[in-house]
Amino acid sequence: MTTPGQFPTVRLRRLRTTDALRRMVRETSLRPEHLIAPIFVTDGANIVQPIESMPGISRVSVDHLPALADDLISLGVPAVILFGVPAPDRKDPEGRESYAPEGAVQRAVRALKAHSPQLLVITDVCMCEYTSHGHCGLLDDSQRLLNDDTLSLVARIALSHAEAGADIVAPSGMIDGAVGAIRRALDDTEYQDVAIMAYAVKYASAYYGPFREAAGGAPAFGDRRTHQLDPANSTIALRESALDVAEGADFLMVKPALAYLDIVSAVNQAHPGVPLVAYNVSGEYAMVKAAAANGWIDERAIVLESLTSMRRAGASLIITYHAKDAARWLRD
Repeated sequence: MTTPGQFPTVRLRRLRTTDALRRMVRETSLRPEHLIAPIFVTDGANIVQPIESMPGISRVSVDHLPALADDLISLGVPAVILFGVPAPDRKDPEGRESYAPEGAVQRAVRALKAHSPQLLVITDVCMCEYTSHGHCGLLDDSQRLLNDDTLSLVARIALSHAEAGADIVAPSGMIDGAVGAIRRALDDTEYQDVAIMAYAVKYASAYYGPFREAAGGAPAFGDRRTHQLDPANSTIALRESALDVAEGADFLMVKPALAYLDIVSAVNQAHPGVPLVAYNVSGEYAMVKAAAANGWIDERAIVLESLTSMRRAGASLIITYHAKDAARWLRD
């Protein structure tokens, strides 16, 4: 008993004593509809090429996409993001295959929207997978990236994806002015309703290594530190995101996710009305897969905890290579 004037004992554990109580007071939700599944699509037919550094993920040809779509829809995953992986002989210094009407991504969009019109199709808009030098834009004779000269090509890529039926285009090269150039190109045609998911805050991260193997887009020389953000900086993220909102971005993205949850939180607070996407990138995926394969961690528990942390930090949506497994675990 308490005596007059004495406060009762505070036991916050009371709200954690049963699973039902924990669920009832849980602040953050994680559901399949919060997930976006990346897909690497390549040229050819009947192709499934496992990616060694990303167990469970493969490059696939367009004919395999309907089955993948059926699986994701059955699990409640509402969207995919497509990355094109052209054959090496289709690459050139200008990345012309990126906007070809019969390019892998353009054909993939048409196939997915014909088979599964309810599935949201997002397309990666960049040149690095398509250029012979592996950089995200045009280069001058000194191998310096030409930012403004690249804008018309980025807009052309996005327009080709919109023409194929993409719901959302996602410029990923961190080219200044890309969102505005794409928005103008879409609005000047019949594609005003196509949304833009801006890679607004993309760091020059070591966590991208497996992706570059998967997409075949590693730079042939140099790196991308002149246009991607320095991992030591945070306030620049708010300037980058504000510029993309001003240019017409419908979604913002922070990439990578786990090592940048402070940035996810800051961008969410700065732009509370704009849906925010966290990209759970290839290196994060590969580390979990490697540790799980060695029996060092509980893969299911780690994945769901990590994805929940991204939601807790403020992410509306999460692009993750764990999408299919996570959705299945959430429905079990």
